[in-house]
Amino acid sequence: MRDFHKPGRSEVLATEGMCATSHPLAAKTALDILQRGGNAMDAAIAGAVLLGICEPQMTGLGGDCFVLYNRAGEISVRALNGSGRAAAGANADALRDRGLDTMPLNSPDTVTIPGAVDAFCRLAQTEGRLGLDAILQPAIHYAETGVPVAPRVAFDWKNGASTLQGAARRHYLSDGNPLQTGQIFRAPGQAEVLRRVAQHGREAFYSGEIADDMLHALTSLGGVQTAQDFEAAQSEETIPVSGNYGDVELLEHPPNGQGATAILLLNILKHFDLSAMTPDSSERIHIEAEASKLAYDARNRFIADPDYSTRMEHFLAPETAARLATLINLCKAMPAAASISESVHKDTVYITVVDRDRMAVSLIYSIFHGFGSGIASEKFGILMQNRGAGFNLIPGHPNELGGRKRPMHTIIPGILRQNGRIMMPFGVMGGAYQPTGHARLISNLIDFDLGLQAAVDAPRAFADGGVLKLERGHSDQIKQQLADMGHIVEVPEIPLGGAQAIRISETGILEGASDPRKDGCALGY
Repeated sequence: MRDFHKPGRSEVLATEGMCATSHPLAAKTALDILQRGGNAMDAAIAGAVLLGICEPQMTGLGGDCFVLYNRAGEISVRALNGSGRAAAGANADALRDRGLDTMPLNSPDTVTIPGAVDAFCRLAQTEGRLGLDAILQPAIHYAETGVPVAPRVAFDWKNGASTLQGAARRHYLSDGNPLQTGQIFRAPGQAEVLRRVAQHGREAFYSGEIADDMLHALTSLGGVQTAQDFEAAQSEETIPVSGNYGDVELLEHPPNGQGATAILLLNILKHFDLSAMTPDSSERIHIEAEASKLAYDARNRFIADPDYSTRMEHFLAPETAARLATLINLCKAMPAAASISESVHKDTVYITVVDRDRMAVSLIYSIFHGFGSGIASEKFGILMQNRGAGFNLIPGHPNELGGRKRPMHTIIPGILRQNGRIMMPFGVMGGAYQPTGHARLISNLIDFDLGLQAAVDAPRAFADGGVLKLERGHSDQIKQQLADMGHIVEVPEIPLGGAQAIRISETGILEGASDPRKDGCALGY
């Protein structure tokens, strides 16, 4: 039980249905859909699309999604890949000839075809009850009338505003300035897009005037995208990957998402007695950081479009994790993992909803970096994602940029299963941090028996780019101990990630937690 003398929030408890997400309007909308007779998929799509209006710096119709879910009464978990592909004409040689050795962030070269709209339309038809017209109405309303900018959204808006270019500055700035807390953001162009999709389905988005508007924004800047690229966009059903930690099973979306990285990370952590440590100890943080370095190095070697990479068996094998665990020095930080782990690999905006029938949906939806590529369509103001930044330009690498390939994705929804039942849909936003965030949340629950909200609230650490990022919740003593081990310690300006989770008890009670690092909440009825 939390200390009620201290600031904080309790878990939300309910019986009939629940949503946890990063903006209150989206959570309320999802709950309204449930109470109107919609199921968890209807509610998740309605809330997710609205998040593109409430948090346009994070997500939108020009982005991608991944979804994990079960059908009512089933314990099997299904997966849908709503990530888009590079244009057929994308060519790594052309970028290398321009002197580039990494993908650019803010040009048409990095724009992949949006996949989320196709996925939403497909899931509404195959899994939902109410139909597209009903579930898109809330987002249409708020896009038209406007949404007050929330504090965390305003913080992110200011940080990402310099990315905006051309028509995007008109659609997403106010007199050339980032919107501030309390200002109203309206997106009438997107309201019209959603009206057309509600009436005509995916074809309204991927062909005709809307597709032409997106295509013109890209080709006018030299993009190689074509109308055929948009028309060919298609989500795909996939099979989750999974691994066990303690008495729970973690299910993740398979590649081209990086979810398998969280499983590998937990497989490494199994080799250390974390439960004998304290949750915020330097010892625990050090082991997690070293394991993350090794797991992410493996990710960079293996995770790609599954059509071009088939090494998941090695990636998830217990023997792989065991060998990586032996590389961790309990007293000293490794400067980088690549050379150290070479011998092991020599063969080489989130929303969750649960309804009264206990259908659980774990959905993550993103345009990647803040405001994506910074490119928006002229008429409708659709921001184009920069997911192509997930490719590399290494000749022969499975994740090398190529025509009609899908890049490695950072966004990962998760579901926990326990004793033959769906236990918890959850997600941790935050770009590359997400696998570490999944592992830390699960470790907080399993190794340290923290309450769900406490497990979300606990201060975080992340080994990233040669530094160890520590949130301000860690003491100076901890920082010094980690520095003494050789870590380059840095306190980031932006907090690490934003978690949302709904735990289903054995008696059927829904328990929701929402990250205070975001503006959102968990709501139930």
